[in-house]
Amino acid sequence: MFSHPAHILAQGFGSGLSPSVPGTMGTLFAWLSFNIFSDRWPAFFTPWNWLLIIVIGFVVGIWACHITGKNLGVADHGSMVWDEIIAFWLVLVLVTPAGAQAQTAAFLIFRFFDMVKPPPIRYFDQRFKGGFGVMFDDIVAAFFSLLCIALWRS
Repeated sequence: MFSHPAHILAQGFGSGLSPSVPGTMGTLFAWLSFNIFSDRWPAFFTPWNWLLIIVIGFVVGIWACHITGKNLGVADHGSMVWDEIIAFWLVLVLVTPAGAQAQTAAFLIFRFFDMVKPPPIRYFDQRFKGGFGVMFDDIVAAFFSLLCIALWRS
Protein backbone atom coordinates (compact mmCIF):
# COMPACT_ATOMS: atom_id res chain seq x y z
CA MET A 1 0.00 0.00 0.00
CA PHE A 2 2.81 2.44 0.81
CA SER A 3 4.78 1.82 -2.40
CA HIS A 4 2.89 4.63 -4.19
CA PRO A 5 0.60 7.44 -2.94
CA ALA A 6 -2.09 6.28 -5.38
CA HIS A 7 -2.26 2.93 -3.59
CA ILE A 8 -3.01 4.57 -0.23
CA LEU A 9 -6.01 6.35 -1.72
CA ALA A 10 -7.22 3.53 -4.00
CA GLN A 11 -7.03 1.03 -1.15
CA GLY A 12 -9.07 3.28 1.11
CA PHE A 13 -6.31 4.06 3.61
CA GLY A 14 -6.02 0.35 4.31
CA SER A 15 -9.73 -0.47 4.54
CA GLY A 16 -9.52 -2.37 1.25
CA LEU A 17 -6.80 -4.67 2.58
CA SER A 18 -9.30 -6.70 4.59
CA PRO A 19 -8.89 -10.39 3.74
CA SER A 20 -12.65 -10.76 3.41
CA VAL A 21 -15.29 -8.41 1.99
CA PRO A 22 -12.94 -5.50 1.22
CA GLY A 23 -15.69 -3.59 -0.61
CA THR A 24 -17.88 -3.76 2.45
CA MET A 25 -14.98 -2.61 4.62
CA GLY A 26 -14.40 0.33 2.28
CA THR A 27 -18.08 1.23 2.44
CA LEU A 28 -18.00 1.01 6.24
CA PHE A 29 -14.94 3.29 6.20
CA ALA A 30 -16.91 5.75 4.04
CA TRP A 31 -19.86 5.64 6.44
CA LEU A 32 -17.71 6.13 9.53
CA SER A 33 -15.56 8.90 8.02
CA PHE A 34 -18.61 10.75 6.65
CA ASN A 35 -20.26 10.82 10.05
CA ILE A 36 -17.08 11.69 11.97
CA PHE A 37 -16.16 14.54 9.61
CA SER A 38 -19.72 15.87 9.42
CA ASP A 39 -20.20 15.75 13.19
CA ARG A 40 -16.75 17.05 14.14
CA TRP A 41 -16.46 19.86 11.58
CA PRO A 42 -20.01 20.72 10.44
CA ALA A 43 -19.03 24.23 9.35
CA PHE A 44 -16.65 22.78 6.74
CA PHE A 45 -18.33 19.47 5.87
CA THR A 46 -21.53 20.99 4.52
CA PRO A 47 -23.51 19.22 1.78
CA TRP A 48 -22.06 21.52 -0.90
CA ASN A 49 -18.50 20.96 0.32
CA TRP A 50 -19.13 17.22 0.43
CA LEU A 51 -20.27 17.34 -3.20
CA LEU A 52 -17.10 19.23 -4.13
CA ILE A 53 -14.99 16.66 -2.23
CA ILE A 54 -16.84 13.85 -4.05
CA VAL A 55 -16.25 15.40 -7.50
CA ILE A 56 -12.56 15.96 -6.77
CA GLY A 57 -12.32 12.50 -5.17
CA PHE A 58 -13.88 10.94 -8.28
CA VAL A 59 -11.37 12.62 -10.61
CA VAL A 60 -8.38 11.82 -8.38
CA GLY A 61 -9.79 8.31 -7.92
CA ILE A 62 -9.65 7.67 -11.67
CA TRP A 63 -5.91 8.32 -11.52
CA ALA A 64 -5.33 6.41 -8.25
CA CYS A 65 -7.30 3.35 -9.35
CA HIS A 66 -5.63 3.32 -12.77
CA ILE A 67 -2.13 3.42 -11.24
CA THR A 68 -2.97 0.89 -8.53
CA GLY A 69 -4.67 -1.52 -10.94
CA LYS A 70 -1.72 -1.27 -13.32
CA ASN A 71 0.81 -1.87 -10.53
CA LEU A 72 -1.16 -4.79 -9.07
CA GLY A 73 -1.71 -6.32 -12.52
CA VAL A 74 -5.51 -6.39 -12.11
CA ALA A 75 -7.53 -3.47 -13.51
CA ASP A 76 -10.19 -3.65 -10.77
CA HIS A 77 -8.33 -5.33 -7.91
CA GLY A 78 -10.54 -6.21 -4.94
CA SER A 79 -8.41 -4.16 -2.57
CA MET A 80 -9.28 -0.95 -4.41
CA VAL A 81 -12.20 0.56 -2.50
CA TRP A 82 -11.91 4.29 -3.22
CA ASP A 83 -14.77 3.80 -5.69
CA GLU A 84 -17.02 2.52 -2.88
CA ILE A 85 -15.95 5.35 -0.60
CA ILE A 86 -16.74 8.11 -3.10
CA ALA A 87 -20.02 6.49 -4.20
CA PHE A 88 -21.25 5.90 -0.65
CA TRP A 89 -20.31 9.45 0.38
CA LEU A 90 -22.55 10.55 -2.50
CA VAL A 91 -25.39 8.40 -1.20
CA LEU A 92 -24.96 9.72 2.33
CA VAL A 93 -24.76 13.39 1.39
CA LEU A 94 -27.98 13.07 -0.61
CA VAL A 95 -29.95 11.12 2.03
CA THR A 96 -28.93 13.16 5.07
CA PRO A 97 -30.23 14.27 7.38
CA ALA A 98 -30.96 10.67 8.16
CA GLY A 99 -30.86 8.69 11.36
CA ALA A 100 -28.97 5.48 11.97
CA GLN A 101 -31.80 3.31 10.67
CA ALA A 102 -32.05 5.18 7.36
CA GLN A 103 -28.26 5.20 6.97
CA THR A 104 -28.18 1.45 7.62
CA ALA A 105 -30.82 0.95 4.94
CA ALA A 106 -28.78 3.12 2.55
CA PHE A 107 -25.69 1.03 3.33
CA LEU A 108 -27.50 -2.26 2.65
CA ILE A 109 -29.11 -1.01 -0.55
CA PHE A 110 -25.81 0.36 -1.86
CA ARG A 111 -23.94 -2.85 -1.02
CA PHE A 112 -26.62 -4.85 -2.85
CA PHE A 113 -26.24 -2.84 -6.04
CA ASP A 114 -22.45 -2.76 -5.77
CA MET A 115 -22.05 -6.52 -5.19
CA VAL A 116 -24.80 -7.93 -7.41
CA LYS A 117 -24.32 -5.39 -10.21
CA PRO A 118 -27.72 -5.89 -11.82
CA PRO A 119 -28.21 -4.41 -15.29
CA PRO A 120 -27.35 -1.73 -16.27
CA ILE A 121 -24.59 -1.56 -13.62
CA ARG A 122 -23.06 -4.77 -14.99
CA TYR A 123 -23.06 -3.25 -18.49
CA PHE A 124 -20.99 -0.25 -17.30
CA ASP A 125 -18.71 -2.51 -15.24
CA GLN A 126 -17.93 -4.59 -18.33
CA ARG A 127 -17.86 -1.74 -20.86
CA PHE A 128 -15.61 0.80 -19.15
CA LYS A 129 -12.13 -0.21 -18.05
CA GLY A 130 -9.21 1.41 -16.27
CA GLY A 131 -9.57 3.94 -13.50
CA PHE A 132 -12.71 5.48 -14.99
CA GLY A 133 -14.43 2.09 -15.20
CA VAL A 134 -13.52 1.26 -11.60
CA MET A 135 -15.01 4.53 -10.38
CA PHE A 136 -18.02 4.84 -12.70
CA ASP A 137 -19.88 1.59 -12.02
CA ASP A 138 -20.04 2.49 -8.32
CA ILE A 139 -21.52 5.89 -9.16
CA VAL A 140 -24.19 4.05 -11.14
CA ALA A 141 -24.77 1.78 -8.10
CA ALA A 142 -25.10 4.93 -5.97
CA PHE A 143 -27.65 6.32 -8.44
CA PHE A 144 -29.80 3.19 -8.23
CA SER A 145 -29.45 3.16 -4.44
CA LEU A 146 -30.66 6.75 -4.30
CA LEU A 147 -33.51 5.94 -6.67
CA CYS A 148 -34.66 3.10 -4.38
CA ILE A 149 -34.38 5.32 -1.32
CA ALA A 150 -36.39 8.08 -3.03
CA LEU A 151 -39.11 5.59 -3.97
CA TRP A 152 -39.10 4.19 -0.44
CA ARG A 153 -39.45 7.68 1.06
CA SER A 154 -42.29 8.61 -1.25
